[in-house]
Amino acid sequence: MKRVLLSLILIIIVVMVASAQNKDKPAYRLFTKDGKSLSYGKMLEALEKADIVLFGEQHNDPIAHWLQLEVAKDLYKKHASDFVLGAEMFESDVQLVLNEYLSEQVPESNFEQEARPWPNYKTDYKPVVRFAKAKGIPFIATNVPRRYAAMVSGGSLTALEGVSEEARKFMAPLPIEVDMTLPGYQNMLAMFGNSTHGNTKSTNIVQAQALKDATMAHFIVQALRNGKHMLHLNGGYHSDNFEGIGWYVKKANPKLKVITITTVLQEDLEKLSEESTGKADFILVVPESMTRTY
Repeated sequence: MKRVLLSLILIIIVVMVASAQNKDKPAYRLFTKDGKSLSYGKMLEALEKADIVLFGEQHNDPIAHWLQLEVAKDLYKKHASDFVLGAEMFESDVQLVLNEYLSEQVPESNFEQEARPWPNYKTDYKPVVRFAKAKGIPFIATNVPRRYAAMVSGGSLTALEGVSEEARKFMAPLPIEVDMTLPGYQNMLAMFGNSTHGNTKSTNIVQAQALKDATMAHFIVQALRNGKHMLHLNGGYHSDNFEGIGWYVKKANPKLKVITITTVLQEDLEKLSEESTGKADFILVVPESMTRTY
C-alpha cells in the first residue's frame, strides 16, 4: 500500500511540474548556432573573449534592446577602459556632437536635435547611450551618412567617385569591393528583382548595402587599435550568416575575433527553427507575440 501511495505521489509531482512548465512564458531563449540551448552566462563567457561582438537586432524588438544593454554592462565590467560601443544607428558625420554630448560639453537636447537619431531612439537606444555617458565609454558612430548611401542606391558606387576628400572621411576607403555572390546580397537581389536588360536598380541597392557594411567595418576596425573590445549594435541583416560587416572586418584584419548574435521570432521557443540554425554564433529567440516598440 505504501508503494502504491508513493507512486501516486510521484505521479502527482510529475504532473504538477509539467503543468507549471506548460504555463511558463519565457520572454526569450538563447541558442548556439548548432541549435543547442544555453544560458546567458555561458554566452557571456564566449562574448568576453571576442574582439568584436556584432549584436544583430530587429529594430523594433524590446527584448533585443534590453539584452544589448545588459551585454554592454557585463562587457564593461570585464574590459573596463578597453571597452568601446558602436552602432549603426549613428552616422559617421555626427561623431563630433556625439563625443561632445558624452563628455558633457553639450546638453542632451542639442545632441538629440543634431545627431539625427532614429525615431525609436528614446525607447530603444537612449538607455545604452546614457550608460556610455555615465561610464565614460567611447561610442563610435559607424554608419555611412545616408546621403551617400542614397547616391549609390540611385547611381551605383561609381557615383562616389566625384565626392570630396572631406566626404571620404565619413565612409570606407574607396573603391569598395563588393562580392555580389555572397548569399545575403544574392537574397537582396532576389528580393528587389535581379538586374535584367540594363536595369541596375537592384544591383545599386545591394551596393548601397555594401557601402554601409564596409563603412561600419571600417570604423569598427579603426576603433579597435591598442587592444580594445567593441559591442556593436546593428540590424541583423548586416551581420547574419557571418556576412556583411563581419565579412569586411575579416578582410581588413583577419586576426580580429568576431562573435555574432542575431535575433529571430518564433512561436515555439523550445527548439531553434531549422531556418535560423547557423545564422549566427548565438541566436536570441523571441516570441512572435512579443510587443513591438513601434
